[in-house]
Amino acid sequence: MSIKIDKKITDYQVISASSDTLETVAGEATSSAAVIAGTEAIPANVVQMHERVERPERLIGSTYKIKTPLSDHALYVTINDIVLNPETPYEKRRPFEIFINSKNMDHFQWIVALTRIISAVFRKGGDVIFLVEELRSVFDPQGGYFKPGGKYTPSLVAEIGDAIESHMKMIGMIPEAPLDEQQKKMILEKRRELSQRVDTTETPDSNDTQFPPESLLCPKCSTKAVILMDGCDTCLNCGYSKCS
Repeated sequence: MSIKIDKKITDYQVISASSDTLETVAGEATSSAAVIAGTEAIPANVVQMHERVERPERLIGSTYKIKTPLSDHALYVTINDIVLNPETPYEKRRPFEIFINSKNMDHFQWIVALTRIISAVFRKGGDVIFLVEELRSVFDPQGGYFKPGGKYTPSLVAEIGDAIESHMKMIGMIPEAPLDEQQKKMILEKRRELSQRVDTTETPDSNDTQFPPESLLCPKCSTKAVILMDGCDTCLNCGYSKCS
């Protein structure tokens, strides 16, 4: 086993094979080699995602369709994953490359550039979740649009960020953060109160995505679902309240 010396040598000592010091040094070397530096204590033979991981012959992929009012043609975002440490307790999927295809050639140049850059970041390894927020913070100077359900999307690039977020949630990189029971109960009560005010006989469902047309945009979930109730702006989608 080779040991990298990254400090200046100031002293040395010759030890014999029968020396107790040799056993101590060997034990320390084995211990340090068995565990990667970090709090998770992952064995050193576990492969982590980095730029030197070679692309295998076969990758697992998922394709997401993006249809926007900005174009008559849909975009198809394909994200291929590499499976690290297969058939071991440390098996995990990590995004390796991304492709975007469409009949619309208006955005061909920057889409090709974007896919190559994102793929390079994927292969670099580490925490790549920041890509989602970076893409979703891109605003179109001509204005965004609302997706079905009332969620506002500031740009086509942000829509690609949403697709990457959905994929990362699917493979477990981004943990799901559903509303707790208290938040669900509060939202359902607010919807019932609203239905009573507008003389609606239907009882709203907790999974209903229809919100009043006069609703405002929620700063937390970017959904047009904020209404004024009891003198306080309340989101009927995520439970955000300006007064809390």
